Amino acid sequence: MKYLFIHQNFPGQYLHLVRHLVRQGGNEIVFISEDNANVIPGVRRVRYRVPRMATDRAHPGVRDLDMGLMRADAVAKAAQTLKTLGFVPDIILGHHGWGELLNIQDVYPNVPVLGYFEFYYHTEPGFDVDFDPEFPMAPEVIPLVRAKNTVNLLALTNPGYGQTPTEFQKSTYPRWAQDNITVLREGVDLEMCRPDPKAAKKTLKVGDVRITPKHKLVTYVARDLEPYRGFHEFMRALPRVLDEQPDAQVVVVGGDGVSYGARLPSGCWREIMLEELKGKLDLSRIHFVGKVSYETFRALLQRSDAHVYLTYPFVASWSLREAMAMGCALVGSATAPVEEFITDGETGLLAPFTEPERIADAILELLTNKPLAKRLRAAVRQEAERSLCMASYLADYEKLIARLIKDHSTTEQVLDKQVQTKDQEKDAAVAQASASKPRRARKTVAKTNGAAPPATPVKAPARARVAVKKAASAKVAAKTAVVAKSSPSVRKKRRPSV
Repeated sequence: MKYLFIHQNFPGQYLHLVRHLVRQGGNEIVFISEDNANVIPGVRRVRYRVPRMATDRAHPGVRDLDMGLMRADAVAKAAQTLKTLGFVPDIILGHHGWGELLNIQDVYPNVPVLGYFEFYYHTEPGFDVDFDPEFPMAPEVIPLVRAKNTVNLLALTNPGYGQTPTEFQKSTYPRWAQDNITVLREGVDLEMCRPDPKAAKKTLKVGDVRITPKHKLVTYVARDLEPYRGFHEFMRALPRVLDEQPDAQVVVVGGDGVSYGARLPSGCWREIMLEELKGKLDLSRIHFVGKVSYETFRALLQRSDAHVYLTYPFVASWSLREAMAMGCALVGSATAPVEEFITDGETGLLAPFTEPERIADAILELLTNKPLAKRLRAAVRQEAERSLCMASYLADYEKLIARLIKDHSTTEQVLDKQVQTKDQEKDAAVAQASASKPRRARKTVAKTNGAAPPATPVKAPARARVAVKKAASAKVAAKTAVVAKSSPSVRKKRRPSV
């Protein structure tokens, strides 16, 4: 099989699938992306460069489209080079979010495209925008949110098929588009991400932080510490947790940037929340460790006594899936993305996103109720084995790809047959029409100067015909002489007057 992957940040959501296809052997894998240092042996990289950033003079609502079309042009150019070199894939897989797939149909019109649809933006209640009452949406922002779907809408109307990892994410797309989007749940490596019963009996070191068996560990993980992932509400829950559990230690993993939502004019949310809670926190027991290695991340979750995952109604993080696989005792926000993974009281505890007191209640329940925590740990691991198995995910992925290739091929054959049938029917109709029309005799119409032509033309005698010809020749000659006499090109030149 020949695979063409397209994602600006290689390998993006395709890490596990690409590795799987390489291990299979016999597959030719080409990946178009921007440049980065990531490497997967067995994958041929084709890098593209965006010629410029979106212009500041453009309306803010079209800047995403501007960047998307530039990426689409760059990817199409790279793909055309591949095609010129003889590479024609069996299927194309790519992420629609950055517009990179918008022109790929022009390069490979007969190759099926499986596009990753991540999220469709809304301005009505129930989704991320205007969800948090602490950050109301300004009226002028509403049109800009709608405009963010321009690339989405172009992608939805282009030929191809769609996939998305959760039912919630699928539900964000228009109803008319959902039938063409398959929910393909992303899997977790259950062998790498598994519970470690001995973790609580050992001392865990993360940089200068030491978590001993005597400590109760509360963990929080996000790419960046920001409101979209509930960082502000998590911090507001900590004063009570630390007051009521003197042996509790808190480790917070994440950077100080902004991955989602509005950027701050200065500073970061960590600094903002520490200032807000100044004097209410025992900072000797809260450890901000920044971004850590994957090994450290796994060790923290395996050791965690209560892991907190909060999010707006938005895309669920991979860390939630991994925390489930590692059997964490989970406290989640009662928002749609989390509720699709966690059932309150069965596989974790859910609390309202905007109520830090309720979040604190759930954390303390897990820290003090060991039988409950043990039961939830076992149940969430079982749920991960049922719904997040990597082997099942990859098998489902391959089945979907095979079905799309087959359906696409069948559709192409049907369309070709329909075209051939229409051409044949058209040719037959033309032939039948020609055969059914009687052939008409060719008529010769004589010039009669308005007089009715004789019923049967009669030839004049030969002597008369000769006379007519001579008269006509004389008439032509006279006319030619008159023209020649009046023509400037043959008129004699007068001598200039002296």
